[in-house]
Amino acid sequence: MRILFATSECAPWAKTGGLGDVSAALPRALAALGHELRVLMPAYRRTLQMLGSCGAAHRRYVLPRGGCWPAANMIEIETDGFTLCLLDCPALYDRDGGPYADPQGRDFDDNALRFGLLSDVAARLAAGEVVPVDWRPQVLHCNDWQTGLAPAYLSLRDQCAAVSVFTIHNLAFQGMFGRDLAPALGLPDEWLDVDGLGHWERISMLKAGLRHADCVTTVSPTYAEEIQREIAGFGMDGMLRYRAPDLYGLLNGVDVQRWNPATDQQIAARYDADSLQFKADNKAALLQRVGLPAVPRSMLLGVVSRLTAQKGIDLVLDTLPALLAHGDQLVVLGCGEARFERELQQAAAAHPQQVAVRIGFDESLAHLIEAGADAFLMPSRFEPCGLNQMYSQIYGTPPIVSPCGGLIDSVIDEDGREEGTGFVLDEISAAGLLRALERARGLYLDSAADWRALQRRGMRRRFDWDETARRYAILYVQYLRRRAAAQGDRVAAAVSASNCC
Repeated sequence: MRILFATSECAPWAKTGGLGDVSAALPRALAALGHELRVLMPAYRRTLQMLGSCGAAHRRYVLPRGGCWPAANMIEIETDGFTLCLLDCPALYDRDGGPYADPQGRDFDDNALRFGLLSDVAARLAAGEVVPVDWRPQVLHCNDWQTGLAPAYLSLRDQCAAVSVFTIHNLAFQGMFGRDLAPALGLPDEWLDVDGLGHWERISMLKAGLRHADCVTTVSPTYAEEIQREIAGFGMDGMLRYRAPDLYGLLNGVDVQRWNPATDQQIAARYDADSLQFKADNKAALLQRVGLPAVPRSMLLGVVSRLTAQKGIDLVLDTLPALLAHGDQLVVLGCGEARFERELQQAAAAHPQQVAVRIGFDESLAHLIEAGADAFLMPSRFEPCGLNQMYSQIYGTPPIVSPCGGLIDSVIDEDGREEGTGFVLDEISAAGLLRALERARGLYLDSAADWRALQRRGMRRRFDWDETARRYAILYVQYLRRRAAAQGDRVAAAVSASNCC
């Protein structure tokens, strides 16, 4: 199949979180199954700088003005497994900061237009309307609110053969903008009510994807159920219940080329389930790197996270006095809300022998924390999928996680069971986190053999993308068949890919 994957991030070219990892790993896994993948994303300033420094061969096309949208360029680069298509429009993307915000963390005030253009180009490519590009996908796979308008724009094309898939990576981010932007975005008036894109006197790009995509997916089975309820639906639960027949939860995978302790060049000593003794070398290297002393029988806990309430960082802070009283040590890497950054830094200053905090993101330190920590904390209030709990199991670092979303779908609670791979909180609260920590600490200190068995069970689980990519391919074919049945023989050729998955 020919698949266009539209996204606002793709590692290593642009990444703020898990979306960047998924947007590289899933297309690569689909390409490994024999499908033809192109990934469309904006050409941010830093992305173009990376392109210039690596000297990669590339092709450039001129994209003429389309409707209310400015002219742009598209730069194509052949990467490992797929073609990366960079949408180059300097007026919208050539600026300091990240994909969504300026260097001070303030959202760009023209984000609606920046990602409206991305969505429009995705729809035009899917409809075969971009004349310089001699390639037309059968599937348009869109991701999060930044590409939510693409299925809506595609739905305006009569008898379009391409099917659209929209994936929710985090429902909390909805791309909400004022209705006054509707003309600039080319949105018909009839789309602006509550049954369309309208949401509390505003318009939501995410809701556009939910409403108009042929198929909606999210990144774990449990999260697909949770978001249909008011408590986790962020105001979209009604629309999601309406789309329930076409809503699927497919658990994300892990890029095992980058996250594998047996081959990881960013850790101090490589190891696998049969050579776990070398994990101690990584603990020593981690302690040295963050300036903590080695303390016998002290449990070293790791956190790599956005520092937000969603991620339960306040619960970590609430339990910190008890952790310190037990002699535990804590290493935190991340950035986020100023109050959490400040409180964590204050804790590190007050307890320099037990707490180390690094504000920001450091890829090599993230790998070393996964390899060197004894256990990993992830007490999220909600978690669509999460990746670190999978990394932790792969690295023999049992995760301590909340009973929600992808966490409960990917971690098996130890609780005395022989198949356990981590520790699941009995409730999402500081008290629940303390009880889970007590269980973990008890096993860690009381039985080295049982702890080693727990580590090995986690390390032997499979979290690669192969199975999820196959399920996506089957889903694509299912909806191509529906489109063929609805439109007749004219698009029957689109279903010839049914033996490719």
